[in-house]
Amino acid sequence: MTSTPQDHPAHDHAAHDHATHGYITAKDDYLKRLRRIEGQARGLQRMVEEEKYCIDILTQVSAMTKALQAVAMGLLEDHISHCVVDAAVAGGPEAEAKIKEATDAIARLVRS
Repeated sequence: MTSTPQDHPAHDHAAHDHATHGYITAKDDYLKRLRRIEGQARGLQRMVEEEKYCIDILTQVSAMTKALQAVAMGLLEDHISHCVVDAAVAGGPEAEAKIKEATDAIARLVRS
């Protein structure tokens, strides 16, 4: 029986083989970018603690949001160009499931 994304909670993708993730070749780059974003979050906390000017904080929130969006778009591109393409080549219900999974992810990004 072929599993669908609904069979796997969003947090339970550990069963997937790591070698199949499209982002794996850029893992170090993603980690570096996420660490930079983590630093931005700490900077925002510090700005609030120090009661910095609202607009300055909002400017930094915007920069952090754009950085997160860039990571999300990169991951989505990697997912489509690797995972979805591989599933499409294989065909069958897995292809349909991967396409649905990707379109759902795009919908979440558009809403955010």
